[in-house]
Amino acid sequence: MVLGDSGRLGFEALNVALKAAGEETRLRVLALLAEAELTVSDLTDILRQSQPRISRHLKLLVEAGLIERFREGTWAFFRLAEHGGGADVAHALLDRLNPADPVIARDRDRLADVRAARAAAAQAYFREHAVEWDRIRNLHVADEAVEEAIRAALADKPFRSLLDLGTGTGRMLELFGPHLERGLGLDLSLDMLLLARDRLERAGLKHCSVRQGDLYDLPIAADSFDVVILHQVLHFLDDGARAIKEAARVLRPGGRLLVVDFAPHEQEFLREQFAHRRLGFAPETVTQWMTASGLEPVLHRSLSPEPGSDGKIAVSLWLARDVRALMATPKRREVA
Repeated sequence: MVLGDSGRLGFEALNVALKAAGEETRLRVLALLAEAELTVSDLTDILRQSQPRISRHLKLLVEAGLIERFREGTWAFFRLAEHGGGADVAHALLDRLNPADPVIARDRDRLADVRAARAAAAQAYFREHAVEWDRIRNLHVADEAVEEAIRAALADKPFRSLLDLGTGTGRMLELFGPHLERGLGLDLSLDMLLLARDRLERAGLKHCSVRQGDLYDLPIAADSFDVVILHQVLHFLDDGARAIKEAARVLRPGGRLLVVDFAPHEQEFLREQFAHRRLGFAPETVTQWMTASGLEPVLHRSLSPEPGSDGKIAVSLWLARDVRALMATPKRREVA
């Protein structure tokens, strides 16, 4: 889609966008995608139309730049476009749509059924794995203390966009979501994405989303996010240095990378039973990876378990910043 001056659409592009939106089913699809990310199967259940017909409508909307498509394994999810002239057209049209309209209200009721089915699947997965997650959680510093330290580490400077790599259940997006304009979580596990999507929907964070993605090859342009977080992820990876370098690539000038992970420990069963590749990290290890990625380390902090608790593992935080904004700032001239 080609933009003209001041971000406006050219005649042909605007005509295509309006034609794409100007059909009953496609307008209903736009209204639904304003509420949630949905699959073709979800939309067929809600709109009571055949899969080929829904797929054809989605194809036209994608080509017009009104919605975006992304894959998760064998599934494809759709959401309203976030950027560009097509996104502006979609949001402008939906702003004029009465949410109490009977057609829209009926679709929203059916969407609630789809969400309920998703939530049930997510909770079933959580119950199946709750015991093993609790076992690991009891080994280290309490989550509340870690989250307080995470907030403190990022408190000196507001940020509008957050990328959570290895998002898991989406907790970091939930934690910071109310203060963001845009939040995105990536994870390879479809099961974890199911949990994260359910968490974000329960929290009403429509501006936050999750999708499947490879931490070594992020499907994201450079200079895209104010803050990137790697929370309890590095110990699963073969090449932590490569993951940090890729995370640094998508930081905006002046952006910050926060890494939260275990300090060195001797709980060998975590490697054998829970696929931990590394048993924690020395402070200098992650600091060197950050420096090698062109970032300036500004903080390292270690949190030890409370005395008398069952915890055996300390948790470390590393914070680094992209120095490009600082380098670009002209030095103040001294006046004699």
